[in-house]
Parts: sequence; C-alpha cells; structure tokens
Amino acid sequence: MLFIIACKENNKPTIEQDFCSNIHRNDSTSLSKELDSLADLIKNKTGVYVLEDGGTSMVARAWLSEYAEKTIDIQYFIFSTDNVGLIACDYIVRAADRGVKVRILVDDIMVEASGKELLTMDAHPNIEIKVYNPGVNVGKNIFSKLKKYTTDFRNANQRMHNKTFIVDEKITITGGRNIADEYFDYDHEYNFRDRDVLLLGKVVGQVENSFELFWNNKLSVDVKNLIDSDSEKFDSSIYHKLHQYACNPMNFWPQVRERIQKLPEAFKQINHSGELVWMDSVFFVSDTPGKNNGTHGLQGGGITTDTLIYLIKNAKKSIEIQSPYLITTEKSESILKAAVDRGVQVRILTNSLASTDNLEAFSGYQKGRKRLLKTGVKIYEFRPDAAERYKIMTGALQEKIKYTPIFGLHAKTMVIDGYITVIGTFNFDPRSANLNTECVTIIYSTEIAAGVLKGMEMEFKPENAWQTTLDWNPDSHVSIKKRIKTYTRKLVPKNIL
Repeated sequence: MLFIIACKENNKPTIEQDFCSNIHRNDSTSLSKELDSLADLIKNKTGVYVLEDGGTSMVARAWLSEYAEKTIDIQYFIFSTDNVGLIACDYIVRAADRGVKVRILVDDIMVEASGKELLTMDAHPNIEIKVYNPGVNVGKNIFSKLKKYTTDFRNANQRMHNKTFIVDEKITITGGRNIADEYFDYDHEYNFRDRDVLLLGKVVGQVENSFELFWNNKLSVDVKNLIDSDSEKFDSSIYHKLHQYACNPMNFWPQVRERIQKLPEAFKQINHSGELVWMDSVFFVSDTPGKNNGTHGLQGGGITTDTLIYLIKNAKKSIEIQSPYLITTEKSESILKAAVDRGVQVRILTNSLASTDNLEAFSGYQKGRKRLLKTGVKIYEFRPDAAERYKIMTGALQEKIKYTPIFGLHAKTMVIDGYITVIGTFNFDPRSANLNTECVTIIYSTEIAAGVLKGMEMEFKPENAWQTTLDWNPDSHVSIKKRIKTYTRKLVPKNIL
C-alpha cells in the first residue's frame, strides 16, 4: 500500500534516476542562515503569515523539511499514505539521513500504514513514531476494535485532532490541514478549501511545549509496543523505493520542485512587502491529552472550548465563522443568540450537503439548522463548484490534468470584531468541544484579520456559497439517494458527531 515502485533489477538508468540526478539540495544555505537577518525580531516578536492555498502550504513544509538542521516535530490527526504523504515521508527520511531528529505523533484511528511500514520508518535511528490513544486501529484486529467500542466507548472516541509541524523549534505551521492529497489541492476528484498559519519566533515555544506534553503523555505509545515485530519485519529497501517514488516526475511534478527551491526568494518578498506581520499578541492554545476527566459522560469541555466561548461572549460588533461541520447544542445556540441580541452580526459558512465529505456530521447540522437560524445567525453553505476554487487550487494541478475537482470547506477559522483571528483545528460541534483534543492560534491584528476577512467575504458571495434561510436550503441540489443516506445518519447520537 505504501510503496508501489518495485526495485530495479538491472543497472540501466531510469527516468526516476535521471530526474533525481538533476535535483540538488542547496548546501550553501540552511534554515538558520535564511532567518539570520530576522534574529532580533524572532527573539522578541512573532511573525505571522496565513497560508490560504494548499500548494503554498505544502511547499513551505517541504522546504522546511529539506533545510531543517536539528529537529522536526510532527503531530497530526491524519497522515495518509497517498501521493502527498509518500513525498512527505521521503523528505522526512532524507532529513533523518542528514542527522535531523524526527518525532512523529499521529492519532490511532486514521492510521493507514501497515505494521511493517510503521516499523520500517521507526527503525531509522533518527525517527521515532508514537500513536495517540491506541486501541481502535494499529496492531488490532476487527474483534479487538469492536470490543474497544463496546466496552470503552468514551475513550475510543477521544481523539487527538491537533495539527502542528515544528522545525528546529524556530518555525511552525499549524491549522486545519492534515497530510493528504485533498488538503493540499492535489486530489483529482475532491479537495478541501482549508487554511494554515505559519508562525516564527516567540510563540513557537508555546507550540513546542504543547507537543512535548503530548509526546511524553502515557496516551502516546511507541509504535514498537503496538505491533508484533516478529510477524512484521521491517524492510530497509523500502527507503530506496520511497525515494524512487518521489523522484518520478509523474508523482512529483518538476514545477512544484521549482517552487520549493525558490521559497527563500518568496519568503524575502512577503517579509519586505509586509505580508509577514510581526507582532506581540499571538497565542497558541491547546487542549491537554485526554481532554477532560470524563465525569460528564460525553460532555466536559476543554481549554479550547472555554477560550472560544470567552471570545464569542466578548464580541462587540461581528463574528465571522468558517466551520466544515456545524452541529449546535442548546448551550452553543444560546451563546450565539446572546451575541445577536446585543447587536453582534454573526455569519457562519459551513458545508452544504452537496460539498460535505461527512454525511453523519451534516445530518447533525441538518437537525438543528432551523433552530440556529431562529437565533438570528446568518448561515451560508459552501458550493461544491465554488468559483473561488480556481484561485485557491494549485495552478500546477489545473495545468497538469486540465480538471477541476469538487471543493468542500475544511477551514476552521473565526474573525471577531475585525481584529481577532482564530485559526486552528476546532470544528463548531460537540466532538471538538468535548472529546477531541484541539488547538487554535489566536492573533490580535487588524492586518491579519483584514487579509483573512477578504477571503471570507469572497466565499460568502453567491458564486461560492448559498445563503440558507428558514424558507429555503440547498439540500435539493443533491440526488434523492444522497438525501436518503443523510436521513439515515440521524440515528447517530449528536454528542459524538
């Protein structure tokens, strides 16, 4: 599943080898050299740059991996073994080959890689892999999984939804994106409109502290303790096969590599133009491992939940929200209604039935949609054919395959009073509020807020979203079959959606 290129059985040069021979890492530079001129700013302030499109977000991760000097700490809910995931793994292995210490923490429930693949990556002397809250996937058969869900339902549903990528404890990328094709606009059929933020300087220490808290928690288990190493022997030739996959220009397009090589020039431009904003008031907020003590059943809240409630309750003029999954409770509806009643304009963009990737979550939203509208909140639902996808989706994909996939919303963003921007992993639903660990970056800046709002305003427009009212919704834009499927999902308890 993970590595699909067979070993070459002869010594004749291949297309992949020829392509790799033309790729040269620039050994004259490094991350520290590129940041040297910003040393004083990094020491005292935080630099913020919002990554709106998937292509730029992917290129940034690739360049940082290529020029890391000491450490790469990776924490994700999903790390897929598709094209983007394979290429990311090649960058990780090559960084580890240079002596960079790599730690990877992934949530158990969505791990796709086989035991052999996980053990092989972990066997590298400079790579460590841990799995958060195991018991429902890695190293388990179907009977073990069913037992976990039937005997320990709450614990099985407590997942780590955090997403952080930290290099040399100097720079980090965090936000909505997991590691998979669809989060970087490279899937041929369905992509997410998502948002990350690149942070460098002072706040990175807060992100690193959160990673350490998770890494050292008892819920994070070394992958070697989860898989029977006697039955799953690692294969060192996989590293070579992985590199050959990444060297194939059919898998890793040359124009994307060129963007990666030119990233230092682009970084200088965004710094000089003021797009990279330096400030004092940036905060990273993360839930703690395990979220809450479970004394409230499937409820309990968390640090991120309390933080967002505080921000909403103190809003004075406007609250703009993007959340792919919008499932409200009596409590959240009352908080939003109180904001509307004191004169705050509240607008929410979520997925339509036509754009969603999660029928269970949409079913939960559908049940409460009219109640939410009655609070005075304005709701917009993302179109699968949103015109904005032509601007957001990587140009390389449009140029290469002459095809425009469906787009669904995945950005989890809030802008309050045109001044406070929240970018993170928190969905506006009970699962994020009570079960999943989440993380958010809170940025106090009119400049950053204005940039994010510019994109939001575009996506509220009719060519990108339908406005839903008490009298009309866009559910009819999908087939009867899909509507019936959604209706059957109403049996799922709302508090675990």
